[in-house]
Amino acid sequence: MAPRGEQGCRRGCGVSRVPGAPSRGDVAELSVVSPQQAGTQEGQMGMAVEMALSHRAPREVLSEADLEELAQRKPPTKPSLRSCLRKTRCSVSTAKSLLYRFLPFLRWMPRYPVKDWLLGDIVSGFSVGIMHLPQGLAYALLAGLPPVTGLYSSFYPVFLYFFFGTSRHNSVGPFAVISVMIGSVTDSLLPSENFMESVNGSNMTVNEARRDAARVELVATITVLTGIFQVALGLLQFGFVVTYLSDPLVRGYTTAASVHVLVSQLKNVFGVSLGEHSGPLSLFMTFIEICQKLPQTNVGTLVTAIIAMVAIFAVKEFNHMFATKLPMPIPIELITIIVSTGISYGVNLNAKFGISVVGHIPSGLKPPVVPNVSYFGQVVGNAFAIAVVGYAICISLGKIFALKHGYKVDSNQELIALGLCNFLGGFFQCFAISCSMSRSLVQESTGGNSQVAGVISSLVILVTILKIGELFRDLPKAILSAIIIINLKGMFKQFSDLRTLWKSNQVDLMVWIVTFVATLMLNLDIGLGASVAFGLLTVIFRTQLPHYSILGRISDTDVYRDVAEYQMAQEVPGVKIFRSSSTLYFANVELYAEALKKKSGINVDRLIEKKKKALKKLKKQQKKAEKEKAKRKKDTEDGQNGPGVAVIELSGAEGSTPPKPTLHTLGLPQPSFHAVILDFSPVSFVDTVSIKILKNIFRDFHEIEADVFIAGCPEPVLAQLERGNFFSSAITKHCFFPSVHDAVLHISGEQRQTLVSTQPCCLRDCDGREAAKPTLPCLCPLGGPQHQDVVPQEEDVSPRSRVGEEGFATLMAPTRPPRGPEASYPHQPLRTPRAGALPRP
Repeated sequence: MAPRGEQGCRRGCGVSRVPGAPSRGDVAELSVVSPQQAGTQEGQMGMAVEMALSHRAPREVLSEADLEELAQRKPPTKPSLRSCLRKTRCSVSTAKSLLYRFLPFLRWMPRYPVKDWLLGDIVSGFSVGIMHLPQGLAYALLAGLPPVTGLYSSFYPVFLYFFFGTSRHNSVGPFAVISVMIGSVTDSLLPSENFMESVNGSNMTVNEARRDAARVELVATITVLTGIFQVALGLLQFGFVVTYLSDPLVRGYTTAASVHVLVSQLKNVFGVSLGEHSGPLSLFMTFIEICQKLPQTNVGTLVTAIIAMVAIFAVKEFNHMFATKLPMPIPIELITIIVSTGISYGVNLNAKFGISVVGHIPSGLKPPVVPNVSYFGQVVGNAFAIAVVGYAICISLGKIFALKHGYKVDSNQELIALGLCNFLGGFFQCFAISCSMSRSLVQESTGGNSQVAGVISSLVILVTILKIGELFRDLPKAILSAIIIINLKGMFKQFSDLRTLWKSNQVDLMVWIVTFVATLMLNLDIGLGASVAFGLLTVIFRTQLPHYSILGRISDTDVYRDVAEYQMAQEVPGVKIFRSSSTLYFANVELYAEALKKKSGINVDRLIEKKKKALKKLKKQQKKAEKEKAKRKKDTEDGQNGPGVAVIELSGAEGSTPPKPTLHTLGLPQPSFHAVILDFSPVSFVDTVSIKILKNIFRDFHEIEADVFIAGCPEPVLAQLERGNFFSSAITKHCFFPSVHDAVLHISGEQRQTLVSTQPCCLRDCDGREAAKPTLPCLCPLGGPQHQDVVPQEEDVSPRSRVGEEGFATLMAPTRPPRGPEASYPHQPLRTPRAGALPRP
């Protein structure tokens, strides 16, 4: 069996004839051989064919110019106005596809499997609706709004998402992080101090009715503006904007937001009243004030909160441990609300112990109200931040469930669906919503298969708003704070990311920590902007400081790897193969050029400077020699020397072209390589600055007598180079190759031709005897005895290493035309002998 490196594709590829394999004529002769020889020859033929099939036929080395001609590259096509109009032309199929796209329920609802899914969706809908009730009340309190707005936000958006959403398991509605972001805006723009009123001319109290009405109006405006941002981004196909929020950034941000939520609820746990702080460091000012007012703690409120937290935590752990055995999770939050409301009403906790309660909850739905557009200028930044964060959480959960259950979530349609839920909900006094992980997990685990479960949960909330909501007026606020705090458990578990990221990726760990600290210090809105900016800076820094490497070939393969990381990777003699792990653009291309010159092992700029000085000195010497020649010519014309001899010498000197100065003839050090290959496989785009620096790289290495080649350049990058006027007479597509191995083979082929052309200059003297060392160029004619057994050299070395430094200097030195008997044998370069060619007589 052939070795693994020699086994090629045995189907569909050309096969070259292996020595020993029979040709067609040989096969024809097999029919007339004797039967005794037939078996032997048939076996030999089979072995030869097997050998032929086990080797790949070598292909011709192709440059990009050759490849374009061979593969017939298509010219770039520019979209015409007619083609654009044809795409936008209205038709029945186009209208149908658009309708299915913006109303996804029309696609799956007619095929809804009632027998398989309906029961699970009903159970799931009731389970999630029971969770919506306490969480809606609690998250409204977190946003600084009346509790009923939480019920509105649990009804309208959930019902609308059924028509526009593409995720089957997301449970949209109030979410802690979004609620605390809204609460920070209401506290900063409409603090309670603005609604202080005097009672009986002396005591100052807050007019909560006026404050709540103003805050509802403000939050409705924020919600409508958030929806406008999300719908606009979705229609413009900007669903990818969430990709700028990396997973470490989102997890660090939500963890910091959970700390904000926890601190904001401590006042309801301890039963103390606090001033409202906003802006940077507001979290720490709030915490310091809580610590200062701990002596004023309401013991009844604290005991109520602790008992509720212990009960909720214990039952939730029980639900988690026995999730597979329970038909549905025990609704401990609803049970806690019902029981605590009954106790508060029966014992009158507000009057006897001073425990703060929710208060009046109006029943029924309210008509839509147009938002106050005068707030738009004040809240536009906060609305955009809420839009991006809410969508990031929603799409991340949707993709998790879609991957688990094998369906697809349209990111742009999700953005539109979330935006329409917020936009329309803002007219009905809702606050901005997103997806809750706890409710979504319950919706999935209890058998939910579609958004029919969401419709049923919204109907549960509708019944609560119309008939049951007013019964919760005696619900203690400490119970709602306890529900909020216990639900933060999942977010606080994200602190375990620190150990994981420390082991896997420390740059992501830095993003997580900076996001967490910035969100704590600068508040939620400014902290998000600072976190995104830092995340983008890490990408820029990583592209500015990529990994630069010199590649070497792994023996017996066409694979090239970093010589510093692979022991079997050896550099190709005389060739430097350079690779960067990043693309090239204005921020890193100069660093790329510097790294290339550093990795080459020679100070390129210093060598070019020395060459310029040497050329300048040589030019002065030539001018001096020309002046001396002119002086001698003038003296000759005056009759000082023989005119005939002088004319012959000058005509010979003028007719000969002076050789081009080289590093060797100038007495300068020569690089150990004669070619540089730039591996462009990681490059995804180039700009005008990088094109300019690439031209400088070609020019600088040409100055030190090294050719530059580019390998693995993607087609889009090649097109950008063409548009950037990169190619010229000096830089053509013949310098570009599809792979590094093609470039190496091309350089090796050119090198062999150079070696063959210089072969007769140093190996044998004109009598066929071995020369002791290189002497003057060989002047014997081709076909002489000293040329009969010359074969092309296979070593991959430069001409200097073949003939030696002294011999190379002799080759480069100018020579006078031969005289005497040798003049009849003009010097001719030796050509590569062809296979089967007969020697000259």
